[in-house]
Amino acid sequence: MKQVVGTLFFKDDKLLIDKPRKRPTYQMVGGSVEEGETPLQAAIRECHEELGNKAIFDEAKINFLMEFDEIATSDPNLKIHMNIFIYEGILEGVLTLSDEIEDFKWIDSSVNDEILSNTLKNEILPYVKKHNLIN
Repeated sequence: MKQVVGTLFFKDDKLLIDKPRKRPTYQMVGGSVEEGETPLQAAIRECHEELGNKAIFDEAKINFLMEFDEIATSDPNLKIHMNIFIYEGILEGVLTLSDEIEDFKWIDSSVNDEILSNTLKNEILPYVKKHNLIN
């Protein structure tokens, strides 16, 4: 089973999601755990890679939230084990588009879930709604 991480960032009762250029759906900031990495190390690396070098966050405020198994949106035959982290601070600076990321959105509960990855749609959105983390 593939190990994957995602980090939740919140601002003004909205959740940050991004859209990779190679995927049709939006996802959490995150990606695969590489060989020799812990899930936390992978989450920190992915935050730096996807948010860009103008985003300002404190790595010490990225904390484990939950884990679960899911089917990858990109491959219905691929089972993934998700390690979800939450950023317990204020994301500052500027988000930077890159060769990997083509868009960022801050979403609330009114988002059209057709644009979301399976993980966001099936697990994260219900969780953040239930815990009043987004409007």
